[in-house]
Amino acid sequence: MCGIFAYLNYNVSRERRYILEVLFNGLRRLEYRGYDSSGIALDADVTSACGSSAAAPAYAGAAPLVFRQEGKIENLVRSVYSEVDEKDVNLDTAFNVHAGIAHTRWATHGVPAPRNSHPQSSGAGDEFLVVHNGIITNYEVLKETLIRHGFTFESDTDTEVIPKLAKFVFDKAHDEEGDVTFSQVVMEVMRQLEGAYALIFKSPHYPNELIACKRGSTLILGVNELSGENSGKPFHDVKTLTANGKPKELFFSSDLCAIVEHTKNYLVIEDNEIVHIKDGSVSILKFGHDKEKPASVQRALSVLEMEVEQIKKGSYDHFMQKEIHEQPHSLTTTMRGRLKDSGVLLGGLKEKEYLKTIRRSRRVVFIGCGTSYNAALAARPIVEELTGIPVTMEVASDLLDRQGPIYREDTAVFVSQSGEKADTLLALDYALENGALCVGITNTVGSTLSRRTHCGVHINAGCEIGVASTKAYTSQIVVMVMLALAVGSDQISTQARRQTIISGLSSLPSNVSEVLKLDSEMKELASSLIDSESLLVFGRGYNYATALEGALKVKEVALMHSEGMLAGEMKHGPLALVDENLPIIVIATRDACFSKQQSVIQQLLSRKGRLIVLCSKGDTSAVCPSGSCRVIEVPEVADCLQPVINIIPLQLLSYHLTVLRGFDVDQPRNLAKSVTTQ
Repeated sequence: MCGIFAYLNYNVSRERRYILEVLFNGLRRLEYRGYDSSGIALDADVTSACGSSAAAPAYAGAAPLVFRQEGKIENLVRSVYSEVDEKDVNLDTAFNVHAGIAHTRWATHGVPAPRNSHPQSSGAGDEFLVVHNGIITNYEVLKETLIRHGFTFESDTDTEVIPKLAKFVFDKAHDEEGDVTFSQVVMEVMRQLEGAYALIFKSPHYPNELIACKRGSTLILGVNELSGENSGKPFHDVKTLTANGKPKELFFSSDLCAIVEHTKNYLVIEDNEIVHIKDGSVSILKFGHDKEKPASVQRALSVLEMEVEQIKKGSYDHFMQKEIHEQPHSLTTTMRGRLKDSGVLLGGLKEKEYLKTIRRSRRVVFIGCGTSYNAALAARPIVEELTGIPVTMEVASDLLDRQGPIYREDTAVFVSQSGEKADTLLALDYALENGALCVGITNTVGSTLSRRTHCGVHINAGCEIGVASTKAYTSQIVVMVMLALAVGSDQISTQARRQTIISGLSSLPSNVSEVLKLDSEMKELASSLIDSESLLVFGRGYNYATALEGALKVKEVALMHSEGMLAGEMKHGPLALVDENLPIIVIATRDACFSKQQSVIQQLLSRKGRLIVLCSKGDTSAVCPSGSCRVIEVPEVADCLQPVINIIPLQLLSYHLTVLRGFDVDQPRNLAKSVTTQ
C-alpha cells in the first residue's frame, strides 16, 4: 500500500528542480502499490520563507515547503509547479546538502484528501514532518493525551499523532534539559507507538538530516557514492562508506524498485532500528523498550540484482501485459540453478536442517491470501502425493479469526509475492508463537516474510509492477512443485513420477511461449464477452485453483463479476444459474479428472449453457463433439504443471477485457499491491 521515498544529497550541488523530479520519479516507481493521494516536503529559501506579518519560526531556518494532493501523482506534480509559481519559489536554487521526503497514501483512517495526505505535520511551522506506512493501533489514546496538552488535529489519520508527539517530546526535552538530539526525539516517539510502521522524520530543527525507523513494515536505505570507486562492490560497511565526506546521494524507500535507477548498493532496515543520516554519514541504532540507551549497530550493504529495464514497460502498453509475456523468462529464472542431476536443489532449505524436519512433520499448512493462496492450492495435490504428508489450506485472515490450531509438529508454509501482507505476517507471528517450522515463499528479497521465517525459497520472478499478480503466480506454483520434489526425494516409490515432473519443468518455459500465441484469440474472445455482467469458471483437481485464479483476475482488473467454482459442486447450487446468456469457462485438460469434466460439459450443454472450454491440444472433439461451444486448446504437460499453462489464457482474457472495457489495467480501483492493513 502506502509508498515512502526520501532523497538526501550530500556534498554535491543539486538544484531544487532536480530534487523535485527525483522525488516525483520515486513516487512514480511506487504507484503500482496502490494509492489515492500523495505529497512531498522539501526546503524553502531562507530569505523568502517568512512574510513580514508571519510569526517568527521556532527555529533558525526556513519553514519547509509541503505539498499534498488527492488523486494521481500527476495531480501533485501540476499542483506543485503551480504553487511554486504563485509563491515565487526559485527552482534554480542549488543545495549542497538537502533532505526531501515523499509519500503515496492508500486511505485507511480518513478519506482521500489533502489534509489526510502525507507528510503529516506537527502543526504551525512544520517543526516535524513524518511520512508513514502502516497502522498505529494506539493512536486514539495518544491523540487524547496530546489534545489535553493543547495540540489541535487537522486530519482524520492515525499518522498525525506521530509528528505532534515528536514536537511534544522535543519541547519537553528543551524545557527540562535545554538540548536533545534528533535520534533521541525519535527514540522516545517509538517508545510510545504501538502497531506496525515505517517512518521517516524531517525537521527544520535538524536541517539536512533524516531519520528512518521501522517495526513490521519494509524500509530500505540506498547509497550512491558519486566518486564511483565503490560502485558494484558488495558488502561495504555502511558507516565506512558514508562517513568519508565524499559526494553521495542517499535514499530511503519502501521498495527496491524506486532506488534501482539510482544505485545498487542497499541495506534492508531491520525492525526497531533507527537510521540517522547526518553530515553525509549514516549511523544505525538498535532500539529496545527495556534499554535506556540504544546500541550502535554495524551493517553491511548488499548489491541489488535488478536492472532498470525490469521497472519499465518497454514496448508493452501496460505492466500487466509485459509481465504476462515475461513468463517464459521468469519461469526460467525461477528454476535456474535449482534443477541439477535429475533432482532439485533448494539452497534455502538445507537438507540436514529443514528438509528432514519437514519430512517428519505431522502436516504441512499452506497459508496465504488471494493469488498466493490460489498458487498454494494448485500445488497442494502434488505436495501430498510426493511427500505423503497431509496438507491443509488456510486463508491467513481466517486462521487468525478462528485461532486455528497450529502445532510444533507442523510445517507452516507462507506464500506471498510481496512478503509484506499484514494478514500473512500476523499469521506468521501466530505460527512462530506456537512453535511450528515456518517456511517462506516470496518474490521480494529483504521482505519481512523472508527475514522472519526460519527458511524459505525466493521465487525470483523479477519485479512485478502490475497490481494483479501474473508471473509471480506461475513462479510460486513452480517453486512449490520443486519443494514437493525436494521433500519427497527420499522415497523410492515415487522416483519415476519425480523424473517425469523434472523433465516437464525443463520444457515448461517453451510450452508457456507456445500458449502465449493465443493472445489474439483471447482478445477476440474478450470482445465477445465485453457486455456480459458475470462469468463462471469451473475447474477441479489441479485446476480448481486455476478456476479461482482466473475468476479473480477478471474481478480484479476487468471489474466484472466472476466466480471460480469447484466443478464437483456444480449440481449443488450453481447449476441453477445456467442459461444461454451466462458465459461459462470449463477447464478440461487431460488429467485424472478429465472424464468427470466431460460429464460436466454435457450437463451444461443440455441446459443450453454458453460454454468456453479450455482443453489439451487435439481434444476438441472429445470435449465438445457437437461443436456447440467455443474451444481453446493448450499444450499438454505433466498434470501438476498444467495449472501454469492453463492460467495464461485466462490472464490474457482478463487483460484484454480490461482494456476493451476502458479500465486501468495496472492500478485497479480500490486495490493495492502490498496490503499492510488488516
